[in-house]
Amino acid sequence: MYVLYSFFTAILLLLTSPYFVYQALRHQKYVGSLGQRLGRLPVSLNLDGESSIWLHAVSVGEVLTARPLLADLRRQYPRLKLFVSTTTRTGQELARRDLRDVDGVFYFPFDWVFTVRRALDIVRPRLFIAMETEIWPNLLRECQRRGIRTAVVNARISHRSYPRYRLVRPLFRRVLADVDQFCAQGEETARRLIDLGADPLRVSVSGSLKFDSLEEAPMPGRGRERVLRFFRITGSRPIIVAGSTLKGEEEAVLKAFHRVRTAGNRALLVIAPRQPERFSDVVRLCRQEGLNTVRRTELAIDSEPRADAVVLDTIGELAQVYQIATAVFVGGSLVPWGGHNILEPALFGRPIVFGPYMQNFAEIAETFRQNGAAIQVESVGELEETMVSLVADPVLRARLGAAAKALVDANRGARHKTMDVLLGLLPADGRGRGDVLPFRVVP
Repeated sequence: MYVLYSFFTAILLLLTSPYFVYQALRHQKYVGSLGQRLGRLPVSLNLDGESSIWLHAVSVGEVLTARPLLADLRRQYPRLKLFVSTTTRTGQELARRDLRDVDGVFYFPFDWVFTVRRALDIVRPRLFIAMETEIWPNLLRECQRRGIRTAVVNARISHRSYPRYRLVRPLFRRVLADVDQFCAQGEETARRLIDLGADPLRVSVSGSLKFDSLEEAPMPGRGRERVLRFFRITGSRPIIVAGSTLKGEEEAVLKAFHRVRTAGNRALLVIAPRQPERFSDVVRLCRQEGLNTVRRTELAIDSEPRADAVVLDTIGELAQVYQIATAVFVGGSLVPWGGHNILEPALFGRPIVFGPYMQNFAEIAETFRQNGAAIQVESVGELEETMVSLVADPVLRARLGAAAKALVDANRGARHKTMDVLLGLLPADGRGRGDVLPFRVVP
């Protein structure tokens, strides 16, 4: 099984290599990271070969979610090195810039036996922690062979992924057996993991770390008034923030924005494309729609912007911009992508709108919808009507925002439950093995 898996992943990489070459040439992506992806980590990363904890976070979202857990890991295991790997360049940049509790950051290796062995020889982890849905067969198998404890935390199996996993359930069961503990975001994910073959004694429900990661956001000095001052925006000007948009969504956002402005509002649109390589495309699209558009990095700071739209071409700033929003649209949800995190605008009590495709955050999205804490739209037309209504109705905005903030406050605590599980795998002194917790909701 593992030989076939490695063979097919190698073939897949070969078939997709023209895309990666194109991205490297046009956007400088993957340039300089190939060596680390082949497991050739610098010896200086762990010069003395000390034992460590290795946490893998794919991209920006997972890095932000991992921050409170990393702080707890540092407190509980002060004698172990703490390393973080990412898959994407944006995740790597954010981790290197913002994570202060770690000893090193590197790119996650391709999941082949020789690459993961190289990486493990340098990192020398006692505990490997994967965020969310990162299940890599060869790495997990090699960890078990070396006696390295493994955990998947903030685990989720999306509605879209679940049927695909079930097709290979006999094989997937063998992979899941190499994970010592799963900390699921909710009961549905826990049931899916067990159905796919995970041992119920190794599955627990700890809640979503995303709720806890919000309190770790760099808030000092970045309050709403400061953000307004920086953008030179008066508090009375309506601001529509469209966060993490994907190709095919910006057109819908611009239509809704035009409807808002037609209603007589001198509104400002702040639009944040999910992929940095699309910043220029979105600027061009906004200008084609007749909007006076400026990049965030080119924004004049000595006067209120005369622009109609600002393209947020920075990494890691969107969460702070949400707090000045009159209304928020969370992208990845009008196209069949699966949605993005709605908790950041919820923290600031902002009224949230998202589309029909929220499979990646199904449990959170449904909780918000059922509690009147967000609005789900099914079409571009509904998005237009909803945005017009929100800008015009302060009572509706206040009701949605208050419900969203209340849900965030009520659902914190996953970091402590997750740490209880990890301490069961690796006691705080980092020397022994703990008991495995059964499948249950951690009180």
